[in-house]
Amino acid sequence: MASQKFHPNRQIATRIALSLAAALALGALLAPAFSGPARADTTTPQRSMTITGTGDVSARPDIAYLDSGVVSEGKTAAAALAENTKTMNALFAGLETMKIAKDDIRTSQFSVNPLYTNPPVRPDNTQEAPTIRGYQVTNQVTVTVRKLDSLGAVLDKLVSLGSNRLDSIRFEIENPAPMLDKAREAAVLDALRKAKLYAKASGVALGAVMNISESSNYQQPMYMKAAMDMREGGAVPVAAGTQQVSASVSLTIAIE
Repeated sequence: MASQKFHPNRQIATRIALSLAAALALGALLAPAFSGPARADTTTPQRSMTITGTGDVSARPDIAYLDSGVVSEGKTAAAALAENTKTMNALFAGLETMKIAKDDIRTSQFSVNPLYTNPPVRPDNTQEAPTIRGYQVTNQVTVTVRKLDSLGAVLDKLVSLGSNRLDSIRFEIENPAPMLDKAREAAVLDALRKAKLYAKASGVALGAVMNISESSNYQQPMYMKAAMDMREGGAVPVAAGTQQVSASVSLTIAIE
């Protein structure tokens, strides 16, 4: 077998050809990215303004919640509890005669607490330790009154049956959803009114509404102290007044 001769020049030429082919292939891949001069992003951000609007709607309350109960005292806890239970049972029976449903009567507070003596201070500024002189039982319920025209009579009934604790009355709208929707509409109109005012003052034109978000909405309950007017032959005077339902929205509006 004839021996092959080594030709260094031919090997070098082959290597150069392979390198050139690889460089041409890489250039073809990169050509689209460098086919033209670099361009800066000239997109202008959309200008906008954000405005908050509020809406209020007034309506007459149609439901009331009153907190009423009995506070009893006795030499022993058992005696105070027995007296309290007797009076509370009378209250429950009285509410039933007033057509108050059992589901509309809820215990909101119950407690049994010792009552302590307050010994006098001696001339030497010392004092005996307080001692228990009896016990106090408090039983309070929250009553839902759905017929407001009967609220005064319900208060009279509770007091006449032994209720000696009547803290407050809270008036509300039982279903505020329709009122809230009206308040929301008013809030949007209020925001649009403000946006037009600002646009006119600053000499710009408004575009489309880009975003709407509700900030808050609420029903403002009305409280009143249950002041007793126990004039003979007259019911307790109660005035529910009107109540506000409010909403707040934020609009983001494009500026053209």
